[in-house]
Amino acid sequence: MGRLSTHVLDTAKGKPAAGVKITLYRISGQSHRKVKEVVTNADGRTDGPMLEGADLTEGSYELVFAAGAYLRASGQAGEGVLFLDEIPIRFGVPDAAQHYHVPLLISPFGYSTYRGS
Repeated sequence: MGRLSTHVLDTAKGKPAAGVKITLYRISGQSHRKVKEVVTNADGRTDGPMLEGADLTEGSYELVFAAGAYLRASGQAGEGVLFLDEIPIRFGVPDAAQHYHVPLLISPFGYSTYRGS
């Protein structure tokens, strides 16, 4: 059974990023359909998969991480214009039977992602 999961790590503080809002969209052409919205827990993870089983289908998706709100709440950014605010990560699911783990590693001035396990 396939599933999609994510987590967020704060690389500047060296700990999980709790309280990050994550919105998942299904992409079809120019259309974005909101599928799910969650907030990371104390471990920087979601309480369950973003999608699993029959809900995960082949196609294009986008995770949007509300990094700016997290950075402000954690004291790493002020009220002015942010270098990083919302971070979109668009990715494809070619085989819905597999596990896709899409983590985000953030700091006030950079981020990275990869396909995890």
